Amino acid sequence: MVLIAHRFSTFSADCYDPLDPNGNISVTFDIYQRTDNGYLARVTLQNYYQYRHVDKPGWKLGWTWANSEVIWSMSGAIATDRGNCSSYSGSQMPHSCNKSPTILDLSPDVSQNRSEHCCRGGLLSASSIDPFNAFSSFELEVRNLGQNPLGQAPNNLTLMAPGPGYTCSPLLDTNPSVSLDFGGLRQVSVLRTWKSTCVYSSFLANTSPVCCVSLSSFYNPTITSCRSCSCGCREADKSTASCIRPSDPLTWSNGDNTVDIIECTEHMCPVRVHWHFKNNYMNQWRVKLTISNYNYNRNYSNWNLLVQHPGFTQNAASYSFNSTKLPTLGLQDGVSLFWGIDYYNNELVHSDKDGVGTVTTEILMDKDPNSFTVSNGWAFPRRIYFNGDNCEMPLPDMFPMLPNGSSSLRPTYSAFRLLFILLFPPLFLNMPQF
Repeated sequence: MVLIAHRFSTFSADCYDPLDPNGNISVTFDIYQRTDNGYLARVTLQNYYQYRHVDKPGWKLGWTWANSEVIWSMSGAIATDRGNCSSYSGSQMPHSCNKSPTILDLSPDVSQNRSEHCCRGGLLSASSIDPFNAFSSFELEVRNLGQNPLGQAPNNLTLMAPGPGYTCSPLLDTNPSVSLDFGGLRQVSVLRTWKSTCVYSSFLANTSPVCCVSLSSFYNPTITSCRSCSCGCREADKSTASCIRPSDPLTWSNGDNTVDIIECTEHMCPVRVHWHFKNNYMNQWRVKLTISNYNYNRNYSNWNLLVQHPGFTQNAASYSFNSTKLPTLGLQDGVSLFWGIDYYNNELVHSDKDGVGTVTTEILMDKDPNSFTVSNGWAFPRRIYFNGDNCEMPLPDMFPMLPNGSSSLRPTYSAFRLLFILLFPPLFLNMPQF
């Protein structure tokens, strides 16, 4: 019983993300019109995660009908299995008679059988990066309802996005969705709305880490590398250049079973994030942030990086990435989200024989004189996420340390004054003394 309680508490804590406490993917089932034999419905998937997106090959949505319902027609998506429709005859047959259908989104280049806000190839953007592409919908006609003219809510809703890890609540009756008509002058409610909330758990996904963090600074020549075996241990011979990484559902690249081949390293992570404390100015400080892709056969399109650091409570400017600050709940640190610039570096390309694929930027941050210090590892991140997955951090006692005998590397006004005296002594003699 103690073991079960511990596993349950671990799962509950894992589902809650303090950096995104309200994150989820909602599934809304709106019945907007009755027909002679059933109803027409619109199903919408809305991604409320601020920095977790749904990547290729896209989402899969499934459910189990409460009775003997069938999908007579569908637009904006397809059911993967038609099922047993032998009880029907005629020129028009149901789209799917499967008791537990699985639904896939259509690709953007499909020209027929589309519906409004459909056909994104199963991709859902993170809500803080691209709200317009953070949702997708499809429409279907449902028949064979039995005695209830508006049917019953489907059971056992499942979401693969694209792999396991999501747990969905039951579809429950809620206030009917409302849309605007006549240029926003009139509100129109649907007939009935069922809604479910799906939350992600890395514990359920059971995936190995995909990224690690290394650190360096201008005041210490030693580089703190990623921890050995951060994402698995290197089993190949030391002279081997490429290694096979155990594949998991969340590292699918093109929807096939391509083996993930990465550069053999001590950390064995497909992605490394390097944080370099570059300069310490009077009122600001500068960091160089580099993301490296060690995959040989996978690019990361529309990647994003989340960084938790107390310095982000102040103004910060990123020169080569898009960025925004995220609201935090109960955290004293600031949280910033970074992502690539379209047509410039929004795709983190794979490695090849010529080198590792990288994207990089410099970040200039204002100082808070009450908190800024270069001591005790303050200048380094507390936590980093790549595409929503937690990156393995070095242990705090391995952070770059100050040189022996240096308690602070803060620039001082007296240092600048001394430099001015040495460079311009005649001018200094004519200056008023304080």
